[in-house]
Amino acid sequence: MQIPAEFESMRSLEDDEVRGAVLTLLDDPEFQKVIKGIVKGVPIWAHKLYTRRFKTVNSFQKGMIYPFLRKILKRASTGFTYDFSAVPQGREDFIYLSNHRDIVLDSAFLDYILLLSGQKSVEIGIGNNLLIRPWIETMVRLNRSFIVNRSATATELLESSRQLSRYIRFVIEEKNSPVWLAQREGRAKDSDDRTQKSVLKMLAMSGPDEMPLSERLQSLHIAPLTISYEYDPCDWLKAQEFQLKRDNPDYVKSEQADLDNMKTGIFGFKGHIHYHVSAPVDAEIAALDPSVPRNRFLDQVAGIIDRHIFRGYRIYPCNRIALDMLKGDDSQAVFYTPAEKEAFEKYISDQLSRVTIQNPDPDYLRERMLTMYANPLINHLNAL
Repeated sequence: MQIPAEFESMRSLEDDEVRGAVLTLLDDPEFQKVIKGIVKGVPIWAHKLYTRRFKTVNSFQKGMIYPFLRKILKRASTGFTYDFSAVPQGREDFIYLSNHRDIVLDSAFLDYILLLSGQKSVEIGIGNNLLIRPWIETMVRLNRSFIVNRSATATELLESSRQLSRYIRFVIEEKNSPVWLAQREGRAKDSDDRTQKSVLKMLAMSGPDEMPLSERLQSLHIAPLTISYEYDPCDWLKAQEFQLKRDNPDYVKSEQADLDNMKTGIFGFKGHIHYHVSAPVDAEIAALDPSVPRNRFLDQVAGIIDRHIFRGYRIYPCNRIALDMLKGDDSQAVFYTPAEKEAFEKYISDQLSRVTIQNPDPDYLRERMLTMYANPLINHLNAL
């Protein structure tokens, strides 16, 4: 397929580029260290020999990403389930618009599900702020990622957003491939997952000039995806960052902190993981009044998506325990046992002991962590 030249710097890699990209990775000294840390005792020449069979993106993902994800699920989770029953069969032209739990694994586990089902893996929007090493950019583009320009200046932002919108529409309409996007820029550190209107504005920037706003969004077939983790391995890092920003409004996370978050998110313990997809919201968008002001219309679309995400949460005992601990009551106690509460209290204590900042505020950090676990339940109950 001929890909327009305007997408060259941002697009994912195609099948005929896989072999060259893999060899570039294996020649990179930093990536070699990563590989040696994961697969101990295997020399790089053996990896090069093994990867000769990778002739397509799917074969690369099944040969390299699959085994890695299986190891993660075995070592860092107690189970992985999913429900895609609401997605129309025989079609793949969706935008999976999801809440955001992990920088790397959110889309990787979605690919894992789709490839297991014999479907195309998703093209993934990833911010260029995360591409802090050359090998990371090669790796993510090889894994069907396209680059979202998070460093655009105010004057560049409009055209950058239009280009991104055009590329997503190209993938959906011309390549007939699915796309994964987070509902917001960056993770909601308090797990209060809300769709940013700016994401919908960006998506609506492409399409024929005469196409109404409602039809532009309907034509992209947005399917809300809910990602539920029983435990967030980065919860203590997020709480720590909350205090750093509270104490210093000018605090900016370092590259090393980003890497630490990425590593902790991938390898840290997650408990049970569940993915739930709702049907595309085309009909619900079509039912809205198109004559209302544009911003109000987009707010209503965001509300539709959020309700589906909230309803799709898998609620765990820790969510209910956290809400009771925050409120100081036992309104949810019928759903958990004293042993489960004791285990969660110990978990919170253990995670807080990992905080490394100077002058930690234990009460504040504890409240932040409990809020992270309570918010999915609060939003779930409100959506029902």
